[in-house]
Amino acid sequence: MEQRVTVIGAGTMGLGIAQVTAIHGIPTVLCDLSQDLLDAARAKIDSSVEKGIEKGKTPSDARDRLVDSLSTSTVTTEACSGSNFIIEAVPEVLDLKMKIFSEVEKVADHTAILATNTSSLPITQLASGLENPQRFVGMHFFNPVPIMSLVEVVRGRFSSDETVQAAVDLSIRLGKDPIVVQDSPGFATSRLGLVIGLEAIRMLEAGVASAEEIDKAMELGYRHPMGPLRLTDLVGLDVRLAIAEYLHSEIGEQFSPPQLLRDYVDQGRLGKKSGRGFYAWD
Repeated sequence: MEQRVTVIGAGTMGLGIAQVTAIHGIPTVLCDLSQDLLDAARAKIDSSVEKGIEKGKTPSDARDRLVDSLSTSTVTTEACSGSNFIIEAVPEVLDLKMKIFSEVEKVADHTAILATNTSSLPITQLASGLENPQRFVGMHFFNPVPIMSLVEVVRGRFSSDETVQAAVDLSIRLGKDPIVVQDSPGFATSRLGLVIGLEAIRMLEAGVASAEEIDKAMELGYRHPMGPLRLTDLVGLDVRLAIAEYLHSEIGEQFSPPQLLRDYVDQGRLGKKSGRGFYAWD
């Protein structure tokens, strides 16, 4: 059976996932609430692919594969019909994700894999309202999706071996390098990455060094490809705050959000997507 993927949510992560599946020749439907959102997402995908081709990082035939493989829809039933892999990439709100999957399960093929791109919410709880939670799994992609090679496949309490393997196989087909982790607050990557990010914000708050100097310390001293504050800008300060609040409640004080992070989010300084976070962005 030919693979067909539906991606629900045309934000930064959703459009990135759709781009990668489509340029690998997998028929892909990107679904969101409005055609305006989808048109904007498609324009960003087109631009990203063209930049990749210009830089020699994306094969030139990716342009044609995108045209042949990517479509959009504002109707969930239409978008999910015939798909054997459905990936949700909406904001990190537990109730919203559970509502979407409850609706999707009613229209999806009974053999379809249901995956969430959450970076921290509990996979087992997300699957708890499904009739067949065995086919539910976490697939945590990283931003920017076309460039980052890691996919964190998260096994929930109910996830079957076949479901987990299907997520691993899809990741490999997309040219990614997957790891499999157990369902735990923050999984592996968010838990480790957030500790560094929050401590960097506390250092900035205390005047230890500038954002540029803190980031440079990690890039040159520890060979991180991107400093923790620039990475927070890329992820979104509001996203980082939501994850920190969740892990603070689940694990402990090391995840208590710094006041500076709360202040910036209150001011609308959300990072690259708003034009300003710890850095000014064009």
